[in-house]
Amino acid sequence: MNILIVGGTGMIGGHAALFLKSKGNEVALAARKPPAADSPLAGFDTLIGDYTDNGFTEADLAPFDAIVFAAGNDIRHLPKGIDEDEFWRRTQIEGVPNFVALARRAGVGRVVQLGSYYHQVMPRLVPENAYVRARHLADEGARALASEDFNVSTLNPPSIVGALPGVPALRYATLTAWARGEKPDIPDFAPAGGTNYMSVRSLCEAIWGALQRAETGKAYLIGDENLTFRAFFQMIFDAAGSTRTVEERDAEHPLLPDAFIVPGRGVVLTYEPDPAETATLGYRRNDVRRAVDEIVGQVGSG
Repeated sequence: MNILIVGGTGMIGGHAALFLKSKGNEVALAARKPPAADSPLAGFDTLIGDYTDNGFTEADLAPFDAIVFAAGNDIRHLPKGIDEDEFWRRTQIEGVPNFVALARRAGVGRVVQLGSYYHQVMPRLVPENAYVRARHLADEGARALASEDFNVSTLNPPSIVGALPGVPALRYATLTAWARGEKPDIPDFAPAGGTNYMSVRSLCEAIWGALQRAETGKAYLIGDENLTFRAFFQMIFDAAGSTRTVEERDAEHPLLPDAFIVPGRGVVLTYEPDPAETATLGYRRNDVRRAVDEIVGQVGSG
């Protein structure tokens, strides 16, 4: 299969590119800038463009059998001082379906869009939160273009655990430094609440499964392990070799601010992905701790 990864120089897109290539596919990247020279992605063909600004043409996409769309912006990418409604319109509500429509006109056979889990797990957030609403509308708009001849599916994953050499992993580098005692100004606590976590390896397996077996027009809620934020932070401390214990406090945390906790501090967002869908997509479970160990080892030695 000849596959284009949109957002291919990011952490998730980069892992997907390497994984899909390991499965014998021809893989190219699409991004706003080329991969870093020291990145394992440096040898991939790369289309330079911005999907939010008509940066790609039908001719660009026509050679590909399938596209993995891994470029959707989330709340961490919202610039300060910008019109939030306009940002979400451009990057999600209209940007994603418009790109999928371009792929259809180009004759691409399959599109797997990577979305987000909030609107499937907690639909009450759709009218309450601009970001969740944008993800919901991007998902709905993309899948509305599906047909028997144009297979479109969405994978809606939770918080993804992973890092890639050559791609900045500031969040995990900071968390690891804190766990190793290098940030004594930050108390050893986590905010109240929690969520579902999934390794980037499991996500890549789900992507490959969707490219082969996804039902056209379907949204798949995927995920792995439900953890409190305290338990997840403790995993990082343990992986870093710390003997300290993380406690839970109902307080804002400097490394996980309230603005990034979409359902609200104190909420533990839990769910179990459908077993039949998990089997169809073929991704492993119980992979979060391994992923944390891998990341801490990687960023700690960098």
